[in-house]
Amino acid sequence: MIIIGKFNKLKVERVVDFGVFLDGGNLGEILLPSIYVPSDCEQGDEIDAFIYCDSDDELIATTKKPKATVGELALLRVRNINFVGAFLDWGLNKDLLVPFDEQLKRMEEGECYVVYIYQEPGHIRLAASSKVENYLNETTPEYEVGEEVDLLIYDESDLGFKAVINRTHTGLIYHSEIFKHIETGDELKGYVTHVREDGKIDLSLQKPGYQKADALSDRILDMLEKKGGFLAVGDKSEPDIIYDMFGVSKKKYKQALGDLYKKRKIVFVKNGIATNVETK
Repeated sequence: MIIIGKFNKLKVERVVDFGVFLDGGNLGEILLPSIYVPSDCEQGDEIDAFIYCDSDDELIATTKKPKATVGELALLRVRNINFVGAFLDWGLNKDLLVPFDEQLKRMEEGECYVVYIYQEPGHIRLAASSKVENYLNETTPEYEVGEEVDLLIYDESDLGFKAVINRTHTGLIYHSEIFKHIETGDELKGYVTHVREDGKIDLSLQKPGYQKADALSDRILDMLEKKGGFLAVGDKSEPDIIYDMFGVSKKKYKQALGDLYKKRKIVFVKNGIATNVETK
């Protein structure tokens, strides 16, 4: 059975001047233009070809690999917009349409968006949607709190960043849990912090429990010792610098520094912190 929007291994039915016709089964013959035909191709050979629609809504084959296939997610750039929707560059000659009613936010030319690729119901045409949550979340989430997951950032809301989880569900990283620059299209590791009764999932970029104050304080002291008693990462350092060194938010880091200062383990100095030699 041929799957439109996927690669299929098809037999060459006949060779013509402008390409070859592939056996599309109940879909009939499908043209593979000569530009994509292997030089030694003969009748009866099998070719691994991607099947989609041309500008006349006729099935056509190519050996070029698109940036994503049906059922997949991808970050794609808007090439142009007209009265039916936005057209995305997905690596093939014909751009991929995102109808206006499938746009999470009104798309703009030149901008990139995470989209889900689907086959239009009742048609052979392919299209894309930035309303990815409508095509995911089809099974009950069975994640455990603290479970590490793969995230794909697809949108930002007033509450935080929306992310696709393991390509199957969607969740939210609250702004209060974000301590470094992220943007749409970023792929990163995250952790499940809560699965609600309605199936909604809360996420974090930090492993729950990893940033406990005592453990972080010990790591700060260990780093100070390795650096000869001075560390150029203080309470006024940029969040990205803090995260790169300790893997925690600036808020957590400042809390740990405050605790160490109260215990007279460190002192604040210009451009960083230092071991308190009086109590060492």
